[in-house]
Parts: sequence; C-alpha cells; structure tokens
Amino acid sequence: MNRIDQVLKKRFFIGWFCAIMLVGCNQQVDEVKLHQLTDTAVMDWNSKLTDVIVADIFTPPVSSRIYAYCNVAAYEVLSKSDPNFHSFAGKLNGLEATPNPQEDKEYNFPVAAMVAFSSVGKNLVFNSEAMEKLQNDYLDEIKATNLDEATLENSITFGNEMAGHIMAWVKKDGYKERSAMSRYQIDHNDPGTWQPTPPNYMEAIEPNWSTLRPFTLKTSNQFEPAPPTQFDSIPSSQFYQETMHVYESVNNLTEENLAKAKFWDCNPNISYTKGHVMFYHQQISPGGHWIMIACQAAKAEKLNPMKASEVLAKTAVTIADAFISCWAAKYNTGLIRPETYINRYIDPDWKPILQTPAFPEYTSGHSVASSSAATMLTHLLGENYSFIDSTEVSYGLPPRPFKSFRHAADEAAISRLYGGIHYMPAIQNGVEQGKLIGEHAIRTLK
Repeated sequence: MNRIDQVLKKRFFIGWFCAIMLVGCNQQVDEVKLHQLTDTAVMDWNSKLTDVIVADIFTPPVSSRIYAYCNVAAYEVLSKSDPNFHSFAGKLNGLEATPNPQEDKEYNFPVAAMVAFSSVGKNLVFNSEAMEKLQNDYLDEIKATNLDEATLENSITFGNEMAGHIMAWVKKDGYKERSAMSRYQIDHNDPGTWQPTPPNYMEAIEPNWSTLRPFTLKTSNQFEPAPPTQFDSIPSSQFYQETMHVYESVNNLTEENLAKAKFWDCNPNISYTKGHVMFYHQQISPGGHWIMIACQAAKAEKLNPMKASEVLAKTAVTIADAFISCWAAKYNTGLIRPETYINRYIDPDWKPILQTPAFPEYTSGHSVASSSAATMLTHLLGENYSFIDSTEVSYGLPPRPFKSFRHAADEAAISRLYGGIHYMPAIQNGVEQGKLIGEHAIRTLK
C-alpha cells in the first residue's frame, strides 16, 4: 500500500468514526427538554383544554364533565407507574378495571398520560381539530428530544388504549340521552317560578343535568340542601327582605366588593348589545377557574406528574359532582332570580352588576362548586394554603391573594350577592352543600 492509499484509508476511518459519534450524539435524549415537556404536562394540558372549552362556549356543567373525564384518563395512566397510587376503578361509578401496560415494554408514562388526556378531550369538545393539533404538536416536541422511538410508540399506544377505555365509560353516563328529554316548563301561574332574564332571555340551561351518572355521589340528590325561603311578595315577608338585601348590597357596592364580583364572574358567554347588534364575550367557567387554581398550586409546589395528576383528577371529579348536585337542587326548586323579583316588585329599572345566568336560582352554582373544590384541595394540599390566583389575568383582571382555599371559596360564594344574582340562602346553603360533596369525594377516593 503506497503512502497515498494509507492517507486515504486513514481519512476514511476518521470520517467513519466521526460520523458514528455524530449519530450517537444526535440520538442522545435531551433530558432537560424532556422534563420540561413532562414534569408540568398535566397542568399545561389543563390550560390548553381550558382555551378550547372557552372558545367552544360550553356551559358550566358541561365544562366540568370535560375536565373530569380528561383528568381521570391521565390519572389512570400515571397510577400504573407508581404503586403508592391506585386506580379509581371501582370507586368512580361505573368505571371498570382499566388497562395495564405490558411488562416487557418501556414507557414514558407522563407522555402516555397526556395522549390519554388529549384523546379523551378531542372526543368531548366541539373543536376536535384544535385538540388533535395540540396533541400532534406536543408529540412532535417529544420526538425532538430524541426519546427512544419504541418507548414513544409504546407510550402513544398505551395512552390511546386508556383513552378508549375511558370513552367507553363516558358513553354510559347519560349525557346523550339528556338531550332527548323534555325542556324546562315555566309555571306561569306560580309567581315564584324562575323566568328567563335580560338581555337575551335564554331558555333554561341543562334542565336535565341531574340525570347524568355522578362520579362519586350515589344519586344527584344525595346531599339535597334545605329548602329555600318560601316565596312571598309582601314587604314584611322573609323572602322580600332577602331580596332587599340583594338590592341594597348592589346599590351600595364598595370598590372592593365590585372587584370580588367581577373576579368571580366566570360566565362563559356574556352578551352585550350596541344598537341593534349583540356581541358576546367568552370567559372561563367556575369549574375551569378552580381547575386553574389547582394547576397554579401544583406548579408552585413543584409536584411530580403523579401527584399533580391526583390533585387535578380528584378536584375535577368533585367539581363535576358539585354541578350535578347543584343542578338537581336548581330544577327541583325552580326559584325566581333576584333580577326578576326586584323588577316586578321593587324597582323596574334595577339591573344586577353581573349578567343573570339562564337557570333557576337555588342553590348557587359558584358556592357549591367552589366549596367542594376548596374542600378537596385543602385535604390534598393543606389548611391555610396561601396563594395568589392569576386565573383572570388573561381576561383583563388583576390577580387576587388568598389565605386559603376556603378563603377563596367563601369569596367566590359571596361574590354572587355583590353581583346581584343570588339571595343569601342560596349562597350559605350552597357552601354547605359543596362541603358535603367534597368530604364525600375524599372518603370515596381515599
């Protein structure tokens, strides 16, 4: 071999060695990026889901259902990776034993969990294309970390398998059947009955929601609140005085109480009229607001994916049960709203601060949902857990500090008085109703 051949051969081996090393380097997993995409994934995906829910303008009960099923799907995947956490099968009504991963295969469980979360989500929202794109974009980011191809494929397969199992459970909850049931009938002979309210006089929202299968409750009426104050239009009556409390609270509102009312508005679709044109403004739902509070706490505590998923799944199913229970009370009582009563008997020109939602008054949905969520979050993260809630920043409102989850729930409840849309019994009894639901969920899911 001449000298030229030796040089060429040497260069060939150097080039071959460098190529092999380069390929090896390129295939190394970017652990930092992978952790960024998986450590807070369950919180990030709840935020993404919230954006889709808001854009789709789902009602508060429907929104709570979506959050619950998506978060249960993620939790069920992650629970397979940690012996300290157990499946909700047999604890949540109708949920049968969930699929197990194959022992001879490698998985990234946070990735599989987010596949399950988003796959369930795209079956429950209107804009399934948006959820599909979010899922594809997320998986592209995961691929870019050089996660082992087989591990990624196994994770996607298992996530979809779990999603299929959860969706089979979802389809038996009575959601589709409720739409074929009769609409809410207004009793025009009863002056204490709920009536559609300004500005668009919508029909009653989700009158049959209580027929859905609850998550932990035995029945929708398991924690039926005490009956509301008996309707009366006589000025000396208790009902009249309770209405005057609403009227005077709004008419003498302080800046602080106005801020509370606006911060906890959480009406998914507020309408505005300008001339002959009606505009709509989308906002987060009450349940969505509490899911975001749970996400903020989970991030602040740097919870691992498993623990964060537990917090979100348990909070979500508790809120979903709160709406089922609350809606049962609303349509069992069918109570008139303050706006209708005040315009009829006290002041025909009076308007509440907040737009009156299109469903009966008793009990207060915010009070029940917030109290149930606060009860569960206090159980999971502790008493006197102080935090700053920045949920409403993206909707143009400043963050608010709270000394505890209960502090936030009580403010959410009383904000309905300041907003002019609830009487005090609906607020007070709603708080108690929510607390009982939360305590029941804690016992059921322990």
